[in-house]
Amino acid sequence: MKRKLIFSGRLTLFILLAGIVSLIGIYTYAFFSPRLELTNLGKLYLYDNNEQLVFQGTKGQEWVSLEDMSENLIHAVISVEDKNFYHHHGFDYFRIGKALLTNFVKNTRQGASTISQQYVKNMFLTFDQTWKRKIEEAFLTVELEVHYSKDDILEGYINTINYGEGNYGIGSASQYYFNKSAKDLTLEEALMLAGIPKSPNRFNPVVDYDACIRRAKIVARAMKDNKYISDEVYNHLFENKIEIYGKDEQNHSQMIQYYQDAVLNELKSISGIPSSLMDAGGLKIYTTLDSSAQKNMEESIKSNIGSEDLQIASVLIHPNTGGVLALTGGFDYSKSQYNRATQSKRQVGSTMKPFLYYAALENGLTSSSTFYSSETTFTFSNNKTYSPSNYNQIYANKDITMAAALAYSDNIYAVKTHLFLGEEALVDIAKKVGIDGSLQANPSLALGTSELNMMDFAHGYSTLASGGFKRDLYFIEKIVDMEGNLIYQHKQKKEMVLNSNYVYILNEMLTNTTNSAFNSYTTPTALSLSVKMSRKYALKTGTTNTDCWSVGYTPDALSLVWVGKDDSSEVGSIASRISKNVWLETMEGYLKDKDPIWYETPRNVVGLVKDAITGHEVIDKKNSTIFYYEKGTELNSITVNQTE
Repeated sequence: MKRKLIFSGRLTLFILLAGIVSLIGIYTYAFFSPRLELTNLGKLYLYDNNEQLVFQGTKGQEWVSLEDMSENLIHAVISVEDKNFYHHHGFDYFRIGKALLTNFVKNTRQGASTISQQYVKNMFLTFDQTWKRKIEEAFLTVELEVHYSKDDILEGYINTINYGEGNYGIGSASQYYFNKSAKDLTLEEALMLAGIPKSPNRFNPVVDYDACIRRAKIVARAMKDNKYISDEVYNHLFENKIEIYGKDEQNHSQMIQYYQDAVLNELKSISGIPSSLMDAGGLKIYTTLDSSAQKNMEESIKSNIGSEDLQIASVLIHPNTGGVLALTGGFDYSKSQYNRATQSKRQVGSTMKPFLYYAALENGLTSSSTFYSSETTFTFSNNKTYSPSNYNQIYANKDITMAAALAYSDNIYAVKTHLFLGEEALVDIAKKVGIDGSLQANPSLALGTSELNMMDFAHGYSTLASGGFKRDLYFIEKIVDMEGNLIYQHKQKKEMVLNSNYVYILNEMLTNTTNSAFNSYTTPTALSLSVKMSRKYALKTGTTNTDCWSVGYTPDALSLVWVGKDDSSEVGSIASRISKNVWLETMEGYLKDKDPIWYETPRNVVGLVKDAITGHEVIDKKNSTIFYYEKGTELNSITVNQTE
């Protein structure tokens, strides 16, 4: 018997010593292992074009440093999740033993995971209960503990756990549930948030307020037991109902989140970056964002849209680089994350006409070529008819020039030009300038009845704004990793696809939408903006029953603005006014500190002063304007007597 006891004691001592040696070996191995990039897991840093940090976070959620969190929250998390967090090295052995004993006696499945273990599991592992996963978790937990401070681990954990309702991390959760930063949480709010991760779909106050409070009281008792709050404080908790905000407002009061979404979408499309590297995180993404322009665009939208059933999409682009300076895909990101600038397709209306008139110039017509504008029904060989109409049924009932037709957005002139050239001509030009959307070669295409995506459409307009060069539009300038290694750099590619002479002539004609010389039987479509303009703009508006567009540019900036409704129901005249105002305020705000510049007149282009409407000799000086021509065509005024 004595020998058995001696053997048993020696065996126990051997097992104990073996365990200690094993632990020392594991920690030594972990110490010399490569450092886990855990705190950067999925973490991105977005910079604007001045290399100022505008967003840091993980999976679209804001990252909050430990010093910017409420002490009550920190104490609540530690108390309920891992009260010995600052005193163990990854595993709470006493708690593990207690849990094993409880599970054996009561036949339960009580857990004993520390914050370090949970953080590793959330970031790296699946939630299955296999021994392989548990061993892997143990090794990673040791590596985490030897390479990072307790504060680093706690900060990472609180920023990545699930708080329910799609909120990962305390920054998002505190904004969503209480509309405040994590630093400003009250004790009761902190208790509620600390209790949610136990069961995010059950204990969040939006789903079940009473269950959330019951769980929060358990957290409060843990805080009391750990001496973070007194009995008196504990006894007076939750005497009044806590107000729940329940909206997604994290950094979303500004529409910049639409821009950030577009950046992350482009990031996914860059083939040179392995998905494993994006998952690992720690990427510094330098964008083309102009923060001042973005803020100005947002302020303009907020001041102009009063009706919440209207939606808006807007983009500002540098035409000579293709870089997107500012963008919004809707009026309120907290209510709709659908990015109308990058995802939706809408009818573009008369903003399609500049591409038609470029095709006309390329096919022998000039800025003073005339068509007879009157109410017209077009009859085709298959006995089908088409009867477009002008806005408010206003017709010249006489010959008008291409320049006048563009200034007035005359639909009859546009359709006659379209049919004169052949319906494929407009499709061909659209493809040439970079519009990839599906366009049907039919009579109404000239009036923008096809639906296009804003960014796709902007690609085409950037070709006009850059003098005929086609470039890719982009959001990301470069990407570097946390060690400063350059892993991606946008490369400028440009291709001259249009005749620079005709582009210049078209751009000059587009200034006539605000030119008072065209005041006659009707007025130019954007004349009301002229008194607010500090410089010369090429501008085209487009209005259908459901969509209102304003598109315009200078050599320094191109902006497109769309206003309408998501259900494609009709909009009134206010939508057109909003799109014009937002367009102008966006452009003026961006260009205010830049010298007014315009396109240099090509050597093969000449200008002649003529009557704005007829293109003939000037009779009344107030109706005179400059018509531009490619040299040799200034005397060729084509008049087409096409009435049907």
